[in-house]
Amino acid sequence: MKNLHFLAFLIPLVLSAPVLAQGQAQLNLPRTILSAGIHQIEAQVARTPEEHAVGLMFRKEMPQNEGMLFVFNAPSKQCFWMKNTLLGLTAAFVADDGTVVNLEDMQANTTKSHCSTKPVRYVLEVNQGWFAKKGIKAGAKLSGAPFKAAP
Repeated sequence: MKNLHFLAFLIPLVLSAPVLAQGQAQLNLPRTILSAGIHQIEAQVARTPEEHAVGLMFRKEMPQNEGMLFVFNAPSKQCFWMKNTLLGLTAAFVADDGTVVNLEDMQANTTKSHCSTKPVRYVLEVNQGWFAKKGIKAGAKLSGAPFKAAP
């Protein structure tokens, strides 16, 4: 009888599992336009823990001026890894006012952690090398609606 109770608990969890369980990329998140000086990024916005967990996993390609902005409820040390992520990415750890705290290049399909050097509310992932090609470094300011709305 214990096993039946366990299965009754487990089945709804499996049926409600996020896109991650199906091995599909999430492509339909809301989008926002961010600017880094004269350069623009169209970023999908991941706000929920489920959206954060899937992130850019399973993507085979991403246009050069696109990315994903992870938004957290409060600033804290954020760490990311690249399990099931097929693209090399650069993560910009971003303060509430849009200041890039640090940048981390992340290799595809690894479990190495890449962390913010200070507490942040935002992490912007773009194709690896995008920031370097544009000459954007830690200390640069990003602008856009999310950074205006932060407390």
